[in-house]
Amino acid sequence: MAHQRRTAFGLRVLLGCALSAGLASGQQTGTPVSPAIVQPGAPGQENKALTPKTAKADVRPPSKADVDFMQGMIMHHSQAVEMTELLKTRSQDPEVRELGKKIDVSQTDEMRWMKQWLTDRGLPTAAPMDMGGMDMSSMDMSSMMPAMPGMLSTAQMNALRNASGPAFDHLFLTGMIQHHTGALTMVKQLFANPGAGQDPQLFDFASDVDNTQQAEIDYMQHILKEKQ
Repeated sequence: MAHQRRTAFGLRVLLGCALSAGLASGQQTGTPVSPAIVQPGAPGQENKALTPKTAKADVRPPSKADVDFMQGMIMHHSQAVEMTELLKTRSQDPEVRELGKKIDVSQTDEMRWMKQWLTDRGLPTAAPMDMGGMDMSSMDMSSMMPAMPGMLSTAQMNALRNASGPAFDHLFLTGMIQHHTGALTMVKQLFANPGAGQDPQLFDFASDVDNTQQAEIDYMQHILKEKQ
């Protein structure tokens, strides 16, 4: 099952332009040297060097579907992280705890990266909500997003909070499978929109979500089968 185990994403978001190695020789000859532009890769992906011409051509404004996907996935990930926080005190199964730790680390890093992606483009990290002046501070976010695929309902989250031991492990695994399946649906919905997913970083990230979360679903189903 080693190929199904997911390692935590390494985020390497580089800001600005790195001067090329030929800068010194350019200064000596008086020939202007263009800086090398590094395009940061999505979580777990390699960076890519671009020429100024390529970089300019590669820049395109994100579509509405792109923005909706990133804002929605931030909220989606936040519930998964909440689930893994519960696992830390309610599960004694080392296999389940290790899986939860990996999900916690990777999705926390991914949320940070998605927020930066949106911020870099001058976009809000959360979708605007018109609540008619209602106080949102004490609201359960899962009850506010019933249409988001895979999100656990308020009742499901309450059941998870009230469980412990093997009962918690079962609810956690089945709930996280539901949650991951919803993320795969969100990726499919993104790529089903014409013109969406064209940003190289977003494309790599969404593709990685599709691959890694499917692998985690397979692994969680294996754990559940073993514990039957």
